Amino acid sequence: MRDMEDQKQTLRPESWLVAAGRNRRPGCPLNVPLVPASNFVIGDGREYARDDGTPTWEALEEIVGGLEGGDAVAFPSGMAATAAIFDQLPGPSVVAIPDDCYQGVASLVETGRAKGRWTAERIAAGDTEAWVRACGYADLLWLESPSNPLLVVSDLPAICGAPRKRGALVAVDNTFATPLNQRPLELGADVSVQSATKLIGGHSDLLAGVATAKDAGLRASLRKARELAGATPGALEAFLAVRGARTMAVRLRRAEQTAMTLASRLEAHPRVLRTRYPGLSSHPSHELARRQLGGFGTIISFDPCGGAGEADAVCRSVRLIQHATSLGAVESTMERRAAIPGQGYLPPSLLRLSVGLEDPDDLWADLDQALRGAAGLS
Repeated sequence: MRDMEDQKQTLRPESWLVAAGRNRRPGCPLNVPLVPASNFVIGDGREYARDDGTPTWEALEEIVGGLEGGDAVAFPSGMAATAAIFDQLPGPSVVAIPDDCYQGVASLVETGRAKGRWTAERIAAGDTEAWVRACGYADLLWLESPSNPLLVVSDLPAICGAPRKRGALVAVDNTFATPLNQRPLELGADVSVQSATKLIGGHSDLLAGVATAKDAGLRASLRKARELAGATPGALEAFLAVRGARTMAVRLRRAEQTAMTLASRLEAHPRVLRTRYPGLSSHPSHELARRQLGGFGTIISFDPCGGAGEADAVCRSVRLIQHATSLGAVESTMERRAAIPGQGYLPPSLLRLSVGLEDPDDLWADLDQALRGAAGLS
């Protein structure tokens, strides 16, 4: 373990993903195995999995923690990790979240507000001045950058570096960017959270989440929240997340290249009203994204010209792209986000496209035929 701590300071992220989370003692499996155990023989410091973890969880935590620049805590989903962060709030609190926010988080916030746990304020994701003001009174600032699904990039250095209320936490949902493109802890955030279901796992076959913090006390509190809520990751899911993480860098870079190609073509398509992708110079966050991100990501959102009905028809017409929710997997997926409860603020026709690893020209041919077919064009 000491050897890996030393290497964490010198290895590039692509090497860390492959090298971390392994047991290096002679005779041990090269890959940390799936450990389906609830309890352990007493005497070595590990007794019960819910309290003490398992080698499989710890492999995932080492990989992600090293990438993020902190210490990670694994959970059974991104929402479980999110709930553990909100669980840190003392008594009646003030919570700030983006106007364009993942609907699961928005629902969690609304449920807590209705129960009197906190008051909530929604701030435009790109309104840096409003976020900096909120640092002076909010107990938790929940940032999502790029946002889901409008892909607004928030100015994390300015917001995370602003003076804040004593004891306040700044948390960043880093799922879209991943630590390969953005390291919130280095920019001043207290905790970075990811849905490992997405790009870390990468194969649409698991649910998992990870929260990472630099502060040892905060990490211990997150572990305690996991323990008391019983929010423990499954053995198989943790194993699959580790396996997926090994190839995340190559998957991300390939999908980003394709996403840039598709976004440029969608922007010029006669049946597309608007295309959003941080890599496009037309995107409102483009200049900030160039400065802040190591890559523009794998998600595109775009609006077909004919409204919600035409957007639904596009989803029904694709042949290679999967009409499905979620994102970050090897297969490309697409859905109309405004059709989901809690997303009514979005343009009705907005389609969120998660770009996978298929050939770019095949994906474009599929999008083009679906757009033209939905509009009644040959």
